[in-house]
Amino acid sequence: MHVGMCAFFQNLDGRHTDREVYRHEIALADLAEPLGFESIWAAEHHFTPYDMCPSTAQFLTYMAGRTRQVRLGSMVVVLPWHDPVRVAEEITVLDHLSDGRVILGLGRGLARAEFEAFRVPMDESRERFVEYADAILGALETGYIEYQGAHYRQPRAAIRPSPFRSFRGRTYVAAVSPESAPIVARFGLGVLIIPQKPWDTTVRELADYRRLYRETNGGAAAPRPLIATFVACHEDGERAREMLETYIRRYCRSTLEHYEFANAGLASIKGYEYYGALAGNIARHGEDRFVQFLADLQAWGTPDEVYERVCEHQRLADSGMLIAIFSYGAMPHDEARRSMRLFAETVLPRLKARPPHSPFDAA
Repeated sequence: MHVGMCAFFQNLDGRHTDREVYRHEIALADLAEPLGFESIWAAEHHFTPYDMCPSTAQFLTYMAGRTRQVRLGSMVVVLPWHDPVRVAEEITVLDHLSDGRVILGLGRGLARAEFEAFRVPMDESRERFVEYADAILGALETGYIEYQGAHYRQPRAAIRPSPFRSFRGRTYVAAVSPESAPIVARFGLGVLIIPQKPWDTTVRELADYRRLYRETNGGAAAPRPLIATFVACHEDGERAREMLETYIRRYCRSTLEHYEFANAGLASIKGYEYYGALAGNIARHGEDRFVQFLADLQAWGTPDEVYERVCEHQRLADSGMLIAIFSYGAMPHDEARRSMRLFAETVLPRLKARPPHSPFDAA
């Protein structure tokens, strides 16, 4: 299977300056290619210490010049916050500079604070995502952008430099739900899973997505999903459990707070009804239990335990790729480096030997 790593610019504890966090994450990204990882990723977030990477294209362009072979993935570009023309141009430039190494991840966003700061109505996010994605995907295939929709109107304009390689087979959308599955399937896109649901729910929703994909794409099979996982790897099982309880749980707590999962008011925002129901479950069972549930979805333990957890997730989702995140939750920087190196030495070779080996060759 394909194994990548994601730089996650989280700064929760205040012990480090933002500059120190950036130097650390860039150092981890610099290790990716020499250690054998096959792609480097970054997630888009704004305005808070939850993750300080406001431009995935800018970071990945920098990494394109520091690497030779690894793929470069966006996890994700949040379309409602961007002008589609600029997204199409920036992704095309990145693809030229990297000689076609881009994996394009798209999403519609979830954090209310980010929507408010961008002055974008959150209840329009799904509609804007559909229109923006339609325009951008068309531009990346044809070399020009033109659109007339309810939210986006664009006179015909050329994308220069023009795209030189199709993005079909290397474009993904974050998560999948009963509401979004038909959209993702219609666009012919893959799915990027960031585990936040019980696996039986994820498996059921993936089955619905695959059925819809076949129905709307002439019987073709959907691409295998990608799975992003927060990893804590240590030779000592007890220390690995401490990493789970300390750092993975703290990351999961920050996720609960950043996305306001416990806020029942999300149910009143069109397109986010699912999260209102989630808030009800959290109110019944408690925030600590939900944080532990999120933590248990990640990959932690000794090298053998991490390997087995990743393999089980791959089996459940029939996934083709792992995106591993090693630094998060106020983990000391030296501990994150040790975890990443140990994973690369003991787990990575075994995972890369598992099929499928090259999920992007078809692109």
